[in-house]
Amino acid sequence: MKAAVFREAGKPLTIEDVPTPRPGAAEALVRVAGCGMCHTDLHYLDHGVKPFKQPPLVLGHEIAGTVAALGDGGSDRRVGDHVLIPSVYGCGRCEFCRRGRENLCVGMIMLGNNIDGGYAEYVVVPARELIPLPDTLPLDRAGVIADALSTPFHAVRNRARVRPGESVVVVGCGGVGLNVVQCAVAAGARVIAVDLNDARLDLATRLGAFATINPQTVSRVDKRVRELTDGGAEVVFEAIGNPRTMELGFSLLRKGARMCVIGYSHEPVTLSAAKLMYYELEVMGSLGCGAGDYPDILHLLESGRLTLDPIVSGTIPLTDINDGFDRLRRGDGIRWVVTP
Repeated sequence: MKAAVFREAGKPLTIEDVPTPRPGAAEALVRVAGCGMCHTDLHYLDHGVKPFKQPPLVLGHEIAGTVAALGDGGSDRRVGDHVLIPSVYGCGRCEFCRRGRENLCVGMIMLGNNIDGGYAEYVVVPARELIPLPDTLPLDRAGVIADALSTPFHAVRNRARVRPGESVVVVGCGGVGLNVVQCAVAAGARVIAVDLNDARLDLATRLGAFATINPQTVSRVDKRVRELTDGGAEVVFEAIGNPRTMELGFSLLRKGARMCVIGYSHEPVTLSAAKLMYYELEVMGSLGCGAGDYPDILHLLESGRLTLDPIVSGTIPLTDINDGFDRLRRGDGIRWVVTP
């Protein structure tokens, strides 16, 4: 089969002929219809972050496709089923998995990190992890549900616990941030989107944000948020992964409010302990999504309360994957999907 192989940081992926994997007991071979391109992969390619599996490695963790073959036992899936593969999955046995928090599993497996991922014609995963997809969803684009949509859904519903009527500010309107916008709108919140890119702010408006703020066009973002919310946000999401935007998000909170950090950064962040205590604020992180949330996500997509458009900017053939990563680096579009 054809695959885009990661061999070392600072070098483009190479398109290679590699052996097609075979499903073992309780495993499934999935023919990849589409695999979303994520900034996480740029950490390996550009920033020297080491994946758990020693290269050569096939990256890609937002995968949808068709069951091509099944090993013996372990699943009620059938050959030909349309399926989504969660970007991460747990062991099913540890304390976190038993409590329904598979995203914190002590033995968590991530596609395109611990094992070969979806920038290839086929991928093998445990059959029990496959999530059936309705025929109404475009299979070549549905893979973005596995991270770009499910991660914001988990952050909005389970971590920040957004309630109807609350004022929510989303700092950063990339693929994750825009999905935070639409998930918070679906939860009944009044959403303000903050970003430097006016085109992305326009998309946030299309997804239901009632107001947008470009920090380059206002003297103070915190003052503008207080004007729009009568005193400050009840919930802030940081979806960039930058200490400065985390500190900005903290400055937008009213008393008794909460901030949820989805963006990743290895750098330290300075927050006022006095404000944290005196305002009774909550600051929390959010990682991925547990398997139990996917049925609700799919229901919201089928009902039209969530959408894959305009999140998916288009598809890219496997042979052009390095061009796709250049688009990510330039910030062109929102989410591109590789179609092996």
